[in-house]
Amino acid sequence: MNFKIRLVEAADTASILEIYAPFIVNTAASFETEIPSLKSFKERILQYSAKSPWIVAEYNNQIIGYTYATAHRGRHAYQWSQETTVYVHPGFRKQGVALRLYQTLLKALTAMGFNKALAVITLPNKPSIRFHEKLGFKNIGEMNDIGFKFNQWHTTSWWDLNLQDAGYKAQEPRTIESIKHLIC
Repeated sequence: MNFKIRLVEAADTASILEIYAPFIVNTAASFETEIPSLKSFKERILQYSAKSPWIVAEYNNQIIGYTYATAHRGRHAYQWSQETTVYVHPGFRKQGVALRLYQTLLKALTAMGFNKALAVITLPNKPSIRFHEKLGFKNIGEMNDIGFKFNQWHTTSWWDLNLQDAGYKAQEPRTIESIKHLIC
């Protein structure tokens, strides 16, 4: 399948929320419990995408998936680590969309100078674990019974991927503008 990869635009908000909403209401993959309003979700996208890549896959003018990174934590020493995620429309799964989105995201994060990509997987989720292993992520542990959703406790599995070579000398991460050419 031939689809386009590009940076997110504010106009993509409704399509992205349409993909994300079923993960909120039907699964524990997201620990959000209520679908955000379109306005608040747009504000979230604009806030996060100003510093970290938000990337969409588009097919026949339809958003079919998206991936993004966000700061792992707020303290200055964590600024070289990014938490990553990907969501794909159910009608377009198992067609390489998630893989191509994530590969593009990881390439962008590396070029921006981030050192570490992190993934958090709600268990059980063998497909997501296999997906992250395929990309080189390594399991770094679990947080047992960390989230309560659907009247039960959920455990998360934490994964990390080194984006830079050993001994990487940290520099201020580059801007989204500096890596736009890698995404289109």
